[in-house]
Amino acid sequence: VFVCQQKSCGKGLFNLTCSHLNLAEKEYFGLEFCSQAGNHVWLEPLKPITKQVKNPKEILFKFMVKFFPVDPGHLREELTRYLFTLQIKKDLALGQLPCSDKSAALLVSHLLQSELGDFHEETDQQHLATHRYLPNQEYLDNKIMHYHRRHGGKTPAESDVQLLDVARKLEMYGIRPHPASDGEGTQINLAVTHMGVLVLRGNTKINTFNWSKIRKLSFKRKHFLIKLHANISALCKDTLEFTMASRDACKAFWKTCVEYHAFFRLSEEPKSKPKALLCSKGSSFRYSGRTQRQLLEHQRKAKMKSLPFERKHYASRYDERQCRSSPDLLTDISKQV
Repeated sequence: VFVCQQKSCGKGLFNLTCSHLNLAEKEYFGLEFCSQAGNHVWLEPLKPITKQVKNPKEILFKFMVKFFPVDPGHLREELTRYLFTLQIKKDLALGQLPCSDKSAALLVSHLLQSELGDFHEETDQQHLATHRYLPNQEYLDNKIMHYHRRHGGKTPAESDVQLLDVARKLEMYGIRPHPASDGEGTQINLAVTHMGVLVLRGNTKINTFNWSKIRKLSFKRKHFLIKLHANISALCKDTLEFTMASRDACKAFWKTCVEYHAFFRLSEEPKSKPKALLCSKGSSFRYSGRTQRQLLEHQRKAKMKSLPFERKHYASRYDERQCRSSPDLLTDISKQV
């Protein structure tokens, strides 16, 4: 239970959560909730919680990965990598990380090595019968166990690293689609990543607008607008327009784009703009927190050792160097993330 002041901003609750987890690289994560309009949105750090949530007692905040780096090798802390692994595990189970059967089986085999230890056929069969990692898991049990057999001797931390290395190469790694339609009324999905804004048809990328090509992102009611630089727009329209389900959905996606651009492209946290005395046009929303560049720079300068933590396991089939125990610290998070 976290106690916040009545006028606390989102940053207060988020920082309490990260302190509870002893999490250093907190900027990669966020608290997501379902808004009154039915959209999944991130808790804004600089805005009072009471202005974002009408009925706090009825809202479930989900601690989730918010920014997916192109190379998870940049994640310094073992705890950070473990939480990323839990996010991949959840996305796989919900069918939100589509990939080939081979990749799916390989990812689950690394999860089994982390959770169960070295391969044991009977234990693997019993575990897979009672735990759901994939929507179509029953067809892949043999393939999962075939890969698990190869991972003998790997520690949970090593399994996390290998799982994230497989995940980062997937076409849909770090992509959260937002339904929209283009100028011709064709149903598409929009998404934002470290490189820019993507347009997808189903799970296939049909266009990528790199940050270097984009002059401005904006929205007008339920229309999302991408304005391109002059040298780019010579080949196509100056402004591309997409229609989303509602103004709220459009604004939520625009805010995510603003934060992704700031986190991955800016060298430092953007400064707040002074408020206009009489009236102001446009949103004052901005990213709050260290950018990825600041995080990596801090890691280079800091000589701190990685903070120890413990994780949950289903069985104790680890040798002395692999063994870890199960605290309350991550048990609850592993169920929810």
